[in-house]
Amino acid sequence: MGEALIDYLARWGHYLAGITWIGLLYYFNFVQTEYFKEADAEARTDAFVKLVPRALWWFRWGAMFTLLTGLVMLGIRGAGVTLDITVGAVLGTLMFLNVWLIIWPNQRILISSNEQVKSGGEALAEAAAAAPKAALASRTNTLFSIPMLFFMGSSAHYAHGGLNGNTTALAVSLAIIAVLELNSIFGKPGPMASVKGVIISGFALWIVLWAVVEVL
Repeated sequence: MGEALIDYLARWGHYLAGITWIGLLYYFNFVQTEYFKEADAEARTDAFVKLVPRALWWFRWGAMFTLLTGLVMLGIRGAGVTLDITVGAVLGTLMFLNVWLIIWPNQRILISSNEQVKSGGEALAEAAAAAPKAALASRTNTLFSIPMLFFMGSSAHYAHGGLNGNTTALAVSLAIIAVLELNSIFGKPGPMASVKGVIISGFALWIVLWAVVEVL
């Protein structure tokens, strides 16, 4: 009873934190970024100083608690981990790392730069490089979120079995994901530069990964 209760509470917390995290991810990519493209400089600066830090606080801690509750559930399940949950967990973990190691550090530079501008100073020199780094990692997280949510759900409702016998499917899936993650660090947005493009790319990645686990 005790373990089952902990598992359920972790799952409940996972849902709450995940909704917060992914909801803000979509807000940043589908709403805020598009607004910033059209806003004048003064409005953009004001938003970076007053709005963005608040949203990023909930964003990054939503990511943190999603990861922690997910680890609790994985620890309880142990040997019962499926191919689906492994692929989903890898995507989710990379998304978490992108938040804390790429998006947040670079957004912090942008916030500081805009605070200086608002107070009458000059923008930070490093802000010009920080913006595209944060944007590409955020777009990649949006890309990953679509198959990640599918595999998290399919692990309980449409599972493809355990890891034994699925090593080829796992290896190919991880290789595809690794290439895309490396692009988020060193590459360019490509078709993910637009909202339409990142949504289409996300569903395309979902189809490819689903095909891999179905066929291999």
